[in-house]
Order: sequence, then structure tokens, then C-alpha cells
Amino acid sequence: MNIYINDFGIVCCLGSNKQEIKDKLLAGERSGLRLSDKFIADRAIVVGQVIDTIPDIPDDFELYGCRNNQLLLAALSQIDLVVENLISQFGSDRIGIVLGTSTSGVRSTEIALSHLATVGELPPHFHYKQQQMGAGSDFLAKYLNVSGPCYTLSSACASSGKAFASAKRLLETNSCDAVIVGGADSLCRLTINGFSALESLSKSFCKPFGTSRDGINIGEAASLFVLSRVPGAIRLAGIASTSDAYHYSAPDPAGSSVVRAMAKALEQAGLKANNVDYLNLHGTATILNDAMESRAVDTLFSNNVAVSSSKGMTGHTLGAAAALELGFCCLLLSGNESDRHVIPNINDDNFDKSLPDLNWVKLGQRLNKTINVCQSNSFAFGGSNVSIVVTRV
Repeated sequence: MNIYINDFGIVCCLGSNKQEIKDKLLAGERSGLRLSDKFIADRAIVVGQVIDTIPDIPDDFELYGCRNNQLLLAALSQIDLVVENLISQFGSDRIGIVLGTSTSGVRSTEIALSHLATVGELPPHFHYKQQQMGAGSDFLAKYLNVSGPCYTLSSACASSGKAFASAKRLLETNSCDAVIVGGADSLCRLTINGFSALESLSKSFCKPFGTSRDGINIGEAASLFVLSRVPGAIRLAGIASTSDAYHYSAPDPAGSSVVRAMAKALEQAGLKANNVDYLNLHGTATILNDAMESRAVDTLFSNNVAVSSSKGMTGHTLGAAAALELGFCCLLLSGNESDRHVIPNINDDNFDKSLPDLNWVKLGQRLNKTINVCQSNSFAFGGSNVSIVVTRV
């Protein structure tokens, strides 16, 4: 069964419309990464924060009033016409919603608890629902007045990738005629201080696969896609997940289960490794992840596919990362066939020569062929891996 991406919307620190984001990605812009002293006491860190104006939550949905849901509304605004048409065509009970997140609206709780400590009571607009993991999908279902399957997955940085696998199954089992799928994560102290405790935050701008890489920059984003069996310009061709269960926070150095995820996604798509034109790497800029992933990619692809991590421009958007970076792949596939520019690996550093010599995309690089097949990797704590293949139709 063919599953298509009928439309998608993305918002991140590079912008809130697809063309702006694509232009900045291809230009290698790091302007979205900025110093902030709002999240860790007595320390400024680099974060990828959305600075564009994002929609307010309507009064009728005040219960869901948090930044995470505002980011989702911003992404939804880019696909609302397609969503409305599919609701009209299939009925509200045939539209599903599956999202991924790792923080939901936790920042709202942090602000509310600060208010409680200062004033002695919680703010009147605060509700625990704002931080529940399922709040985003619940909010979108009520906002759109749809009643199909509706739920949220939370498996750290693979969350929104796993959501795509779930959405695909809903369509394949005829449980839905269309699914709104994606993810959102917003900046909060909980995760930033957690990664700081793990000594995983970079002291400056992150350097994916760089010699002096020292950790991640955390960003925020939301990405939403419309999946259906209705033919579209991009096909969700294959998706696979594996688990190596090697360590709570460190990847298996051998990367064997990552190789399996990439290979199984290609097998499901009916493709070989040499069919892939561009591979978006998880590429967090941590010592262990980059070493593992580069070895895994070398095992399956050698240096025959153009590869890069886009996190040097957006930061790591955690539960939203898989959906955001799949959106970047879709930007490449939805472009003119003669537009063969691919996303560069920006790290302001030399590539680590101890890593395999992959085909790293350089600034301004164009392929000598049309971009027809893209693949994207996302990995999470506990060895939760997902790889997705999308193709031009």
C-alpha cells in the first residue's frame, strides 16, 4: 500500500515558513542559535529558540494554553486547507492524530511553580493538562473537531519518528483515511538542566562530527504532516525502528541495530543503499553518538551517499527532531527537479579524521542528479532507533 505525504508544516529557530527555512538551511545559517541565560542559573547557553510570533491559543481552548501547543498551531496553519479538505472528504471520525514529544508543556509548569513560590498560589490560567504528554494530540483533535484515533508517543529523541510508524499502520489497517502526524518540543529548564547534568551541552555552538565537538545545543520546533492514501508528490516509502538496549544514555558503539534500522527501512521501500540521494544524520555533536552513527553509515553506505547533520543550524529539538528533519528532506524532494542543492553539515570545525570518511555535504554543494530519495535517522536514550525513507513520486 502506498502512503503519501499530502502536505507538511514546520516551524523552528530558522523560521516559520517552509521557503525561509529551506533558504537558510541551504545557506548554512546558524543565526537561529543564540545565547540565553533563561534556563540554567548563572550560565548562558546556546539554544535554538523560535523567535517568530506564534499563534495564541484561542480562549475556548485555554485549558491547553502552553507554548508547545502554540508551536503546533503555527505548524498547523501551514497545512490547514489540506486538512479541512480531507475532513470534508472522509468525515471527522476518519481523521487520526499521532504526535511525538518529550516535554509537552512542562515549561508552563515550571513558570507556574515559580509563580507559586513567589505569590503563594498557582496562576489562575494554569492547568496540569498543559504538561501532560498527550496534551498536544488531544488539543489538535478538539481544535479540529476530529474523532479518529488520537494519541502521543514519547520515546525521547525518537518520539516523532515512532509516530510516523504508528500513523502508517493506522492507514494500512484502514483505521483512518488520513492522519495528522508529527511532533513538537519546546524549550524548558527540565531537559536543559538534565542534559547539563549529563555534561552533554556544548560550551558554544555544537559541532556535528567535528574534531572539537563537545555536546549538543537544544532547540525547539514543531512539524506536522498529512499522511493518507490519496496520491501526493512525496511518498512515505519505508520506516523501521530497532532497539539496542545497550545503555540508558549511551549508544552501542558498534551501531549494529542502527544499521538494521536503516537497512530495514530501505527494504520496506523496495530500495537499495545506492538508491539514496541524501541521508540526514541524527548527528547530535556528542562524542559517542557521532562516532557510532558514522561507523553505521559507513557499514551500509560507505561514502556513496551525501550525508549531513542539520542540527548545526537548528540545535537538537529532541522529541520533535525526527519530524523536523524529515520535513527538511521533504523540502528537498518538493523542490524543482533541477534544484539539486543539499543541506550542508555546518560545524565551523574540521571533520574528525578518526571517523569514517563519509561523503559530507559542503556549503553550496549540488548533486549531479535529481534528488529523488531521502532518508533520515533519529536515535534516543535506551537505544531506541528509527530511520525513515521518503521519495519523490
